[in-house]
Amino acid sequence: MKFKETKTVNIQIQHCLELKVNQLVVHIEHGIGLYKGLTTLTTPNGITTEYLIIVYANKAKLYVPISYLHLISQYQSYTNTNIPLDKLGNSNWKKEKHKVFKKIHDYAAKLLDTYSLRISKKGFSFSIQYTKYKKFIKKFPFTTTPDQEKVINTVLKDMHKSTPMDRLVCGDVGFGKTEVAMRAAFIAVCNSKQVAILVPTTLLAQQHFNNFSQRFKNWNVKIGILSRFSSDKLIKSNIQQVSQGTIHILIGTHKMLFSSIKWKDLGLLIIDEEHRFGVLDKEKIKENYINIDILTLTATPIPRTLNMTINGIRDLSIIATPPEKRRSIKTIIENYDENIIKKAIKKEIERKGQVYFIHNNIMTIQKKANLLKKLIPESKIAVAHGGMKSSYLKEIIKKFYLKNFNILVCTTLIETGIDIPNVNTIIVERADQFGLSQLHQLRGRIGRSHHQAYAWLLVQNFKKTTLNAQKRLEAISKFEDLGAGFILSSHDLEIRGIGNLLGNEQSGHINSIGFSLYMKLLNQAIKNLKSGNSTSLEKMLSFQPEIELYIISLIPSQYISNVNKRLFFYKKIFSAENKLELKNIKKELNLKFGTIPNEVNNLIKISYLRIIFKKIGIKRAILNKNTGKVCFDKKTPISHHILIQNLSDYPILSWSFSSEKCIQIHYKLCNENIRLEWILSFAIKIAMMVTKK
Repeated sequence: MKFKETKTVNIQIQHCLELKVNQLVVHIEHGIGLYKGLTTLTTPNGITTEYLIIVYANKAKLYVPISYLHLISQYQSYTNTNIPLDKLGNSNWKKEKHKVFKKIHDYAAKLLDTYSLRISKKGFSFSIQYTKYKKFIKKFPFTTTPDQEKVINTVLKDMHKSTPMDRLVCGDVGFGKTEVAMRAAFIAVCNSKQVAILVPTTLLAQQHFNNFSQRFKNWNVKIGILSRFSSDKLIKSNIQQVSQGTIHILIGTHKMLFSSIKWKDLGLLIIDEEHRFGVLDKEKIKENYINIDILTLTATPIPRTLNMTINGIRDLSIIATPPEKRRSIKTIIENYDENIIKKAIKKEIERKGQVYFIHNNIMTIQKKANLLKKLIPESKIAVAHGGMKSSYLKEIIKKFYLKNFNILVCTTLIETGIDIPNVNTIIVERADQFGLSQLHQLRGRIGRSHHQAYAWLLVQNFKKTTLNAQKRLEAISKFEDLGAGFILSSHDLEIRGIGNLLGNEQSGHINSIGFSLYMKLLNQAIKNLKSGNSTSLEKMLSFQPEIELYIISLIPSQYISNVNKRLFFYKKIFSAENKLELKNIKKELNLKFGTIPNEVNNLIKISYLRIIFKKIGIKRAILNKNTGKVCFDKKTPISHHILIQNLSDYPILSWSFSSEKCIQIHYKLCNENIRLEWILSFAIKIAMMVTKK
């Protein structure tokens, strides 16, 4: 799936909007420190500019000019707790950085090798029998969303290719990933191939079994199941039928990986919620399923940066639009109060709906159910948890689905695998003890119909909960719109998503240097390997031409008063890669904040100079009112002849080569604007000469 350029916004630019005082940041040269805000300083030359203040160990302060913002990224890891600050001038950060840089380079090479190996394999080319296919999709009770349609078409194209499919479909909970899987399974069965559907939980296996059985009931397709709910006799029978080819689609938990299954002709593996499988399970998948098409479904949001990384290495499709008539879920955080619970449940029951009540403690769950019965005597309550006998648990879920009960008091076992349209209220007790990902998944169990759904997140005392818990709860309540998972992805879901895809070792490297810097490095490493560029990652990331024109170039606080918005635009301006991007930034500034001040125009022009300097290999340009020095990189293919030719066109009093690649210039250009235009004109002309050459 291709994305417009506007969708792949630099994650580090976005993080500038979220950066808060006392938040951890990473400086490429100095390591992890605490961001303490922006300050304006005037240099001895009388030039005023803004600086970021970063505090390191032993309260050492580092003032970073905004022109060096590219060296700084927000620090995010899996824990973000008890992270020690680095010491300025200490070699520990340098050693850790070199080690991680090397590992990232090796991992990028491994990713590319994996991709090369995959495309060299010969797979099965599925044909589509359109008459049958159209008849099958007519039974889909909803209208496919544009995203769904796009993803389905992409999957069908993948299956038609002779190379094995390896596609990851990422979509928020309830966005229609299962329909994509059903259509792929139908194509496989029509080609006389068997389908394996691997799921992480017994409940999800049962739900898929029910849904697939219903959808395929008018077709000559036999569906089997392997899970904790299955008896030994049924498991043995299903395994036998799979080897004979009489079971066409087998749905199962990890039992399916470790059972002695011999497929007659397996053609498609569908993995649902891959991130919930352990390392051992994933290794088994790699061993057992070679040269077949693999379709992976996940509701864990994938960061935009990761999408860019794996694009062309692992195929990724995103379903970002919700189904029609679905409403966002109202999310309310409250201190535990029996009156609130009573009111929320009664409201749902009065509209003939059902309620999930999450109490994640098996020892006290029955006591909680008894309390709810006292509060709402007219309610019909059932209890469900993983410690129950499989047959009893299965019966409870079935009866709840059939509306024999209107409240299900349960543990987080409903996190995946129970989709009941009539349940439109969920109450989560001790919500502060859950991770953001879990809360998002639990909330996704409701709101499957056109009714307004409500998620109540209860805590003992919000003010006394940990700061991290407060942040998680605020994030989940703030982003309640459909597809919120993709917004939440800039929080711990994003890190969780990348860790699950890249593996445990890479997760450790993310902890060492932070998520943003890790992704930037990985993207650059892959780009280098693809292009054959041998320049070190460190040099490429830290290199920015040094430009000092003794001109005021900043975003005045009178123009943009919000510090984070100023940082955002600083980062955006200095991250621009071409003239068009800078032109669009100017339009945006003009539209949002009015006429652009001269200082901001200077900033944009200097950013354009940097782009040109990088292209032609100028590493330094220092120009005051009377003298200047321009230095080229050693590898820059600029001859003295070209420089002499270009310098002769400008009003320069004198110039000389102070070294092979440096020019010393003497002139009188007191006017700041003229000086800036002069160096711009000079750089553009050199760039044109280099391009022609």
